[in-house]
Amino acid sequence: MQELDSVKINFDSGGLWVLNIALAVVMFGVALGITLSDFKNLLKQPKLVFVGVLSQFILLPFVTFLLVSFIKPQPSIALGMMMVAACPGGNISNFMTHLAKGNTALSISLTAFATFFAIVMTPFNFQFYGGLYQPTTQLLKEVALNPLELVKLVTLILGIPLVLGMVLRHFKAQLALKISKILRPLSIFIFAAIVVIAFSNNIDIFNSYIHHVLVIGISHNILAILLGLAVAILFKLSFKNRKTIAIETGIQNSGLGLLLIFTFFNGLGGMAILAAFWGIWHIISGLTLAFYWSSKGN
Repeated sequence: MQELDSVKINFDSGGLWVLNIALAVVMFGVALGITLSDFKNLLKQPKLVFVGVLSQFILLPFVTFLLVSFIKPQPSIALGMMMVAACPGGNISNFMTHLAKGNTALSISLTAFATFFAIVMTPFNFQFYGGLYQPTTQLLKEVALNPLELVKLVTLILGIPLVLGMVLRHFKAQLALKISKILRPLSIFIFAAIVVIAFSNNIDIFNSYIHHVLVIGISHNILAILLGLAVAILFKLSFKNRKTIAIETGIQNSGLGLLLIFTFFNGLGGMAILAAFWGIWHIISGLTLAFYWSSKGN
């Protein structure tokens, strides 16, 4: 059986453009619900900012590195885990937080804050931990990943749509809210379409290797959720805020991860399959958890 480290998921340039545009549109839709007051309110609660950043950008990549070092998966799968952990929170976390009766305002604010923060932290965490783990170091050398190109793409896909969405919300609030009501519920379906496009011509590869990432992907996601919950408990946050931090940490923007994988790694098998599976599974786990918590009050 061909090793995942050498398998490539074929994705033509047209499909890559669709992926770019889809992610930018999703981010734009999220930004339509964000105002400058969200940032101001968040800065008035530095403890929540600290806990959110600590859990998502500091501890999750580190814990992922420890998990990789312990279970020693194939290098391409390990790199996929590091990529997902390095990405900011997923765009559907706000919906799940609302459903879970968490702090939706905090979720929206952390999504915005994390998106800006990710322009620097996503490339840094991925490069740092990918280079720190010897088996993945070789893969990074083979693709000669340019950190500046990685920053540029993350800025283009996350930063610019976020700014444009917030500008429209500021000057045309009613129009922005109308558009947001259409775009934000479509986030799940847009991601599903991205996965279908990515794997429609590679279904045999996906079926042949999905068992390699099934347990790893589920375990990694559950670990991320529990990490967010544990950090929130450690800092004595309210149950409402604990739910929010757990969801923000466990729901990662794997769509961005897929885009980076197809752009810089030519759809490297283990990375692409892990990121795609995470994207499907975290919707299931997130919604299940949200429905459970919705019955528990605050």
